[in-house]
This record gives sequence, structure tokens and C-alpha cells, in this order.
Amino acid sequence: MPSSVQVAAISAAMVLVAAIAVAAIVIASNRPPTLLVPVASTSSTTVQTGILTSGDATVSRKPDLAIISAGVQSQASTAAAAQGDLASKASKLIARLKSLGVADSDLSTSGYWVGPTYDPSGRSISGYQANEQLNVKWHNVDTVGKTLDAIVQDGGATNVGVSFGLADAKSAQAEARSLAIADARSRAQAMASAAGVKLGPVVSVSDLSTSSRPPVGYGSATAAPVSMVPVGQMDVSVTVEVDFAIA
Repeated sequence: MPSSVQVAAISAAMVLVAAIAVAAIVIASNRPPTLLVPVASTSSTTVQTGILTSGDATVSRKPDLAIISAGVQSQASTAAAAQGDLASKASKLIARLKSLGVADSDLSTSGYWVGPTYDPSGRSISGYQANEQLNVKWHNVDTVGKTLDAIVQDGGATNVGVSFGLADAKSAQAEARSLAIADARSRAQAMASAAGVKLGPVVSVSDLSTSSRPPVGYGSATAAPVSMVPVGQMDVSVTVEVDFAIA
């Protein structure tokens, strides 16, 4: 074979090999990745046994904190006029609250709203209404009734409500939690005795819930003065779930 023909044949072969290699690379790049993981086989499985039970407890405390919600509202022909009148009423209410000894840190705005009001047909705007709601922390629950009277009669507050709580509820929650765990242990012990096994140590504990008494409502500015609001007792309830091992 002539040397020129040999060179041409070798060149063609090299081009073909390069084309095949490129095609292989393209095909490989389009395949999804595959991860090979060695599989380990086990001949036995350990089953954990235990007693799962729940416990409940409730601790009662006299509330030492009242959260007062007091609002003012205004209506006018324009939004600006409604907000201006509302600012004047809010200023009067805040001044009355501060005269009762409420600190700035115990006073906050929980809501502010301004919007149109409509005629009976609901098609035309008849004016504008503005509302502002304040939250007040009152630390003397025994005088909360007189405080409500003062902000309604002298401060012009409307939409008034009060709820009671504990300034530091952690101690009551901790006591209720301990009693709930003891209740769970008592139930688990009874189940273990009935099953003829011995109760082992605690494996896990979960605190499922805490709750307290809901807020107490109070009338609007048109209601008669209230000299006393019964405070009563506040319930702090805890439910736990405890998993005990079997000894």
C-alpha cells in the first residue's frame, strides 16, 4: 500500500476513535448518577420493651397580674378628622392611666384601625371610623375593678376587657409538672403490677400541654360602674407522657 494511502487510513481511524470516545462521554453525562452502597445483613433484632403512660396535674394560684384591654373610637366625615379626634381621646385615656400609676413599660398599643363607614345601602361612604386598642399591665389585682371604672368613666375607654395571669408562672408549672410525672409513675406501677413485671427507670419524658383560665370579660362604657371584679384562682394544668423501661 502506498505511504500516502496508509497515512490517510490511519488519520481516518484516529478520527473515528475520537468520535466514538466523544459519543461515549456524551452518553455517560446524560445518565443519572448511581450510588453503590454495600448492604449489611443482620441476623437478629433487639426489641425494646417498656410501659408508656401519661400523667396529669393541676396547681391553683391566685393571679397577681391583670391584663387590661381598653380602646377608644371616633367617627368623622373624613379619615383625617377621625384620626385627629381619636388621638385626642387616646391622649385623655393614656393620661388617666398614668395618673393611676401605670408605667410606660406596662402600656402598649395592641391595635390601630381606620376605615370608611357606609350608608344603609352599603354603596356610598358616609364617613370614617378610627379605633385604637391599648394593653395595660396592672399589678394589683385586688383593685382592678376600681381601675376599670376609672378608665371608663374618666378616661372615655370603650371595648374594655380584662384577663388574669401570673407574673412568673414557671414555679407553678414546675410544681404541676412534678405532680404529673408522679401521677404517670403511679399509673405505670399499677400496670406493671398487673402484668407481673417490675418497673424500670424512666426512658423519656414529654410535656404535652399547659393551660390556664380564659380571660374574664367586662362591660363597655355604657355599663354601670363596677367596684369589684372577683379574681378567684387560676389553674395551671400540665399533662406529661412518660416511657418507663421494664426491669
